[in-house]
Amino acid sequence: MPSATDVLPVEQYVAGLARKRMAAGVLFRDSAGRVLLVEPSYKANWEIPGGAVEADESPWAAATRELAEELGWDRPLGRLLVVDYVRPQDSRPEGVVFVFDGGMLDETDLVGMVFPDAEILSAGFHTVQEARGRVKPLLADRLAVALRAVDQGVTLLCEQGRCVA
Repeated sequence: MPSATDVLPVEQYVAGLARKRMAAGVLFRDSAGRVLLVEPSYKANWEIPGGAVEADESPWAAATRELAEELGWDRPLGRLLVVDYVRPQDSRPEGVVFVFDGGMLDETDLVGMVFPDAEILSAGFHTVQEARGRVKPLLADRLAVALRAVDQGVTLLCEQGRCVA
C-alpha cells in the first residue's frame, strides 16, 4: 500500500492533465439541403455560426452564446450531431468540436438580418459543394457528416472531420 508521501496531491495531478481547446457550432439548413454559412470579418474562410468554448462554459452554452453574439438569435439548440476530435494544427493545440442541430430555416429568416457585434459580415445558404469553396476542408468534411447525422437521426463521431463511428 502506498504511503501518503507516494500519493500525488490532487492539485498536482490536475495540473498535469492535458488541456484541449473546444469549439461549438450550430448547423442550420433549408428545405433544399443547403447549410447556413456566415462570413467572418476577421478571416477569409466562412464558418457555421459558433465559436470557442470559454473557460467554465459548456459546449451547448457556448453555441447558444455565439448565436446571440453573431446573429442576435435566441433559439433553442437541437440535438448533438457531431463530435469531432481535431489534431494539433497551425500552432493550435488539439481540440474537440461539437456541432448541434439548429433546425430548418428559410430565406425569410435571413431577410433584414443584423449582425450585432460586427464579427459577421454576411450570411447565406450554400450547398456542401459550394461550401467547399468557402470553408476550410476540415469544416467541409464535418458539414457533410453533420448532414448525414441529421438524415440518420444519430450523433456521429469524427476524427479530423472524417466519420469514425
